Amino acid sequence: MQDDSADSSSEFRVGQRVHSAGDPRRIGTVKYVGTIDGHPGAWVGVDWDSGDAKQDGSVNGIRYFRARSERSGSFARAKLLSPGISVIRALELRYRTYSTKEEEDEMYVFSASNKRVTVQLLGKDKIQDKLSRFEEITAASLSYLGVSTPGDPCQIGTIVPNLKELDLTGNLLSEWKDVSTICEQLPALAALNLSNNLMSLDICGLAQLKSIRILVLNNIGINWTQIEILKHSLPAIEELHLMGNNISTIQPTSSSVVQGFDSLRLLNLEDNCIAEWNEILKLSQIRGLEQLYLNKNNLNRIYYPDNNRIHEFLGGNESQKESYMPFKNLCCLLLGGNNIEDLASVDSLNSFPKLVDIRLSENPVADPGRGGIPRFVLIARLAKVEILNGSEVSPRERKDSEIRYVRLIMSKLHDNPEEIKQLHPRFAELKNFHGIEDERRSVGVAGPQKMASGLLSITLKCVGASMGEKLPLTKKLPASTTVGKLKNLSESFFKLKSIKPKLFLQEEGSPLPILLDDEMESLMDLGIGNESTILIDEES
Repeated sequence: MQDDSADSSSEFRVGQRVHSAGDPRRIGTVKYVGTIDGHPGAWVGVDWDSGDAKQDGSVNGIRYFRARSERSGSFARAKLLSPGISVIRALELRYRTYSTKEEEDEMYVFSASNKRVTVQLLGKDKIQDKLSRFEEITAASLSYLGVSTPGDPCQIGTIVPNLKELDLTGNLLSEWKDVSTICEQLPALAALNLSNNLMSLDICGLAQLKSIRILVLNNIGINWTQIEILKHSLPAIEELHLMGNNISTIQPTSSSVVQGFDSLRLLNLEDNCIAEWNEILKLSQIRGLEQLYLNKNNLNRIYYPDNNRIHEFLGGNESQKESYMPFKNLCCLLLGGNNIEDLASVDSLNSFPKLVDIRLSENPVADPGRGGIPRFVLIARLAKVEILNGSEVSPRERKDSEIRYVRLIMSKLHDNPEEIKQLHPRFAELKNFHGIEDERRSVGVAGPQKMASGLLSITLKCVGASMGEKLPLTKKLPASTTVGKLKNLSESFFKLKSIKPKLFLQEEGSPLPILLDDEMESLMDLGIGNESTILIDEES
């Protein structure tokens, strides 16, 4: 508890958003206004967003409010809290600030004769002059300034008539009618960021935001039911960002799939709680949707619906079935940081008509360290991918990956064509496309054995700390060379005395090299292709 007898709590009400006086980033919600037994005067009970307080809403066994956690609440005098400021005041604080005479006196250097010379910052007056003419400002950032109200609505449009982008992240706004007031006064406003404002669940009094094309609503506590209401006020919306809102279900209001959003091109649902792909399929009829961000959810599988699934999904709506092509314009799908672990999910991405930009990093299926498949296998299985995990797939990388993939499958499953067909749907297509012949068998002194599939050009690079500076070597090696044999050769090539080498495959586009730890596997078994690079490190 923070005591100060000189106090006035009348300006605060339960449910109001406030910040700690002098610290606009310490934000909370008023939960109690009144007296506390044994402590004179009026107090304000606050539940802090950050959870870094000392109480749970009770004092000496008497409960005055219930905080979210045992240590997220506190009681303070009104003097130690701020109810916030208006948009106009925030603009003045952020953009109409001049240095004082005292501050300018502090800006000096000493000359060669030890005289104090005042420093004049280059262009300072011009910059301040431009910022002081608010009508020239087209983008404003008022993040974490304690904005709680629009202020005089007529002033906003008069002072910043040409504002196109407004960032109100981390303020005290909570009422949608205040958002409406701000937007109505700014006819040129196209991008609005309301992230980290705890907005009301009641979306009422919201006018048509006809000019808003980009709306960022990250971490504001919104759910999809509210989005369905909000969309009617956003006829021109092109980008909608909804990160960190604990969204777990998509709840369309009038049908089984989300309707409307005719102009929406990008939907960001990262860092939410969506676990079922069926929820995502409810977005599949947003016809203009080109980019869908689903990183850091709880998805464990994905699929592209077949006709039976579409029939089940749409019920008896025959007219809708005829025109239904799921995600018909989707070209970018980000799925990083989920729980996807099956190859069928990877293969299903080929069915999306225009999908070329895919992120699968931080999923078990794409992490070789957790039993997943390496980048070259992902590229080979994904026929249309042009950008994988943020890295461009060049024509050369695609060709090398596909050839390497085919050889890998041939070496492991050459005697089981049915298993190949079932587990590797693109194998036959790629084998024929690249003209890769089946391995021939020859009979030698030791009986039947596989012939090496030609020689591979392999570049070896020493990277171990105690190996010294050694130039890379490029060697022609049989595809049957094992990892163990390559270690022995490396010791010989680079004269590595008393050093136990450890080998890594460096792949184009992969952030980390892949450890080659099975000494019995051959280059062919590992799918290592021509002109590959292998790094030689040392055992720690």
